[in-house]
Amino acid sequence: MASNRSQGGIQQLLAAEQEAQHIVNAARSAKTARLKQAKDEAEKEIAEYRAHVELEFQKKLAASSGDSGANVKRLEQETDAKIHHLKTEAGRISDDVVKMLLKYVTTVRN
Repeated sequence: MASNRSQGGIQQLLAAEQEAQHIVNAARSAKTARLKQAKDEAEKEIAEYRAHVELEFQKKLAASSGDSGANVKRLEQETDAKIHHLKTEAGRISDDVVKMLLKYVTTVRN
């Protein structure tokens, strides 16, 4: 009878060990599934964030490109105005400059 009891105890221990192994395997599977789900969610968030940042970058790029065209036009207008001013001033004082140069060229000094 003691032998039966020890056999029953051993069988009971083996059954408990198998049940524990099943519980551990189920926990590992659940953990692996949760990690995979977390990884998928993180990749999705990263993709959404990347798309958002890319959109903001494209908006800023478009805005600065538009500003660049406006800046070029403004600079061209300023340059044209300065050229016009210089031509006007040159025309205004050119007679005086020619007279001064002729005076210095034709005057003899000892």
